[in-house]
Amino acid sequence: MLVTGLLAAACTAQAVAALLPDIPLLLLATAASVAGEGVLYRWQRGMMSVFAKSHLDITVRHMLRDLLLVVGLLRLGEQQREGVYAPLIAGLLVFYALHFAIQAVSVLVRRTRTLPVVTRNIDASALRLSPAPPALLLRRPGHRLLLFGGPATAGLGATAATDIPAAAAAGVALSLLLALLGLGELLLRLLPSRRPAGEQEVLDWFDAWLADYRPTVGLYFSGGASSAYQANMWLEPLAKLDARPVVILRERFMVQKIAATDVPIVCLPKVTTLMRLEQSTLQVLIHPSNSGKTSQVLRIPTLKHTFVNHGESDKLSSCNPYAKAYDEVWVAGPAARERYALAEVGVDDRDVVETGRPQLDAVRPYSGPPTGTYTTVLYAPTWEGWDGNPGNTSVIEAGENLVRALLADDGVRLLYKPHPLTGSVDARAGAADQRIRELVRAANRRRTGVRPAGDGELARCTAELDRLTTADFRAGADQVERMLLQSAPPRGRARAVERATAAWEAAYWASLPEWEHQVVTDARPALYACFNRADLLISDVSSVVSDFLASGKPYAVANTSGLAEEAFREAFPTARAATVLAPDASGVARLLAAVRNPALDELAEARAELKRHLLGPAEPASQVRFDAAVQALCVEAREHRARMRERLAAEIPGQRQAEAEELRAEESRAEAEEAEERRTTTP
Repeated sequence: MLVTGLLAAACTAQAVAALLPDIPLLLLATAASVAGEGVLYRWQRGMMSVFAKSHLDITVRHMLRDLLLVVGLLRLGEQQREGVYAPLIAGLLVFYALHFAIQAVSVLVRRTRTLPVVTRNIDASALRLSPAPPALLLRRPGHRLLLFGGPATAGLGATAATDIPAAAAAGVALSLLLALLGLGELLLRLLPSRRPAGEQEVLDWFDAWLADYRPTVGLYFSGGASSAYQANMWLEPLAKLDARPVVILRERFMVQKIAATDVPIVCLPKVTTLMRLEQSTLQVLIHPSNSGKTSQVLRIPTLKHTFVNHGESDKLSSCNPYAKAYDEVWVAGPAARERYALAEVGVDDRDVVETGRPQLDAVRPYSGPPTGTYTTVLYAPTWEGWDGNPGNTSVIEAGENLVRALLADDGVRLLYKPHPLTGSVDARAGAADQRIRELVRAANRRRTGVRPAGDGELARCTAELDRLTTADFRAGADQVERMLLQSAPPRGRARAVERATAAWEAAYWASLPEWEHQVVTDARPALYACFNRADLLISDVSSVVSDFLASGKPYAVANTSGLAEEAFREAFPTARAATVLAPDASGVARLLAAVRNPALDELAEARAELKRHLLGPAEPASQVRFDAAVQALCVEAREHRARMRERLAAEIPGQRQAEAEELRAEESRAEAEEAEERRTTTP
């Protein structure tokens, strides 16, 4: 509101000064108005939309500033001087006409650079990709008007102060020159040789890429920016499949949210483009989440679909009735199969396949109680969820009590890793999260100890990992420019990323004092890296608990549901081998004693049994079972296509028979090539 008042006061002062005329006040008010625009763009960008809705956008405000300067000049000069200022007024009108022309052409340029298919990890150079024009010309009309119109405003102000028309003429001329250069740059981008491929050309290229790459298995994902982790957790298992994988997205912004991977990524925003997958070699789509756009891809009859979810938990969301829309539902172990049966949401038990959790291969098994000075405790609560259930997250009712109890033990080192969506639905959760972070900071201020000397190794490892996983885009890069820069990855990058990640994690933990508590909110270190560092997990009923069971280490679950402990364990099987903590955090001291002394740990056998129940057997490995499930579903997809061809051939023996035989021959060639490739690449 302060900036709004400043702009209003400056505009009023300009009007009064122009009508009096009062040159010092006019210049001062103009300078204050320009300064207010700078503050608005730098610190209060939200007010820009308010002004725009009030039809007082940057163009109107800038024109008004210049108009008042011209009025002041006309009032200041004698009648015969009006002819001197007429060319200046005409020049200003031409400048604003050019500004509107730039805006119109920028829309055309953006349209030519909005392709129907967005890719990553694919060589798309055939589409005539090019760097984007400067963002100032393409997407920032407010900044552009301030910059290009600045000389004219300054020149008019100088003329008002000195009564020398040449100053205004020079300013207006410079603004015209800048506008002409900007318009010329954009017009050049519309030349056939300078713009990217057209829509049909892109679609033809995409069809050719599908025919050349011959994908067999895809990870399908649609969602908001904060939900990208749901897809990212399946990237590594997807890349390890004995198949030709591809990631299929629906939102353009999501292309950059997907973590580092060598798997080809395609974004198909339009349903009509998505339907082209029907004619491809793609056989199976893996779905880690449900979304409104999932129903669109389920229409493709040639594909088999499986729901893998983005975690295993006892929440009702893990038994969503939407799951019955898929051909199969893949779960970790027997517990999830039983969960679907009890939920009675329409999922046939014959369609449930136990594949384990292939991501958990990175979780190291329990190797005994802590041997150092400190017991590392990971507190990783989940978020509040959409249904308002107070038992979803412990942050609101129990978080501060749990953290205080842990920090009161001098032998504890706390790792606090809140869910990234904490506070997104319930403001109380966000406020509690901030108070917990302050408790951790205050505890660190009370602790002293030796800090590792320097962090040069961490900086080196960070730089190397960033080099391998982070694309270096300039601020004005658009999707076309990013496609150009994120072409097919070099051979061996995936293995290099794996090594660099391991080196970074080792350097990260080595750079931290063993006595210092940590709030972990960045993408690194990942949750499983925290698992490997922790001696004990405290969490809520969520997939975090199920995943932690892979380690076999002690864990606790906070009970904020209002249920009695026995009823809580019965309602949530993941808590059956856990220490159940009340909201007041009573029992934390006893829990820590059991972690430090295995003789007091009465739940070790229960954890081992629950691990088998939730995650399935240790052998064969989860990745092996996951791959087997993929191959089996691919076989079903191919058999389904064969039956479709036979029906088509029976309907029209002539043409349809030829089409069916052609499809059969094409698939036979593809299968033979795949078998040959596996034979030559298998060590």
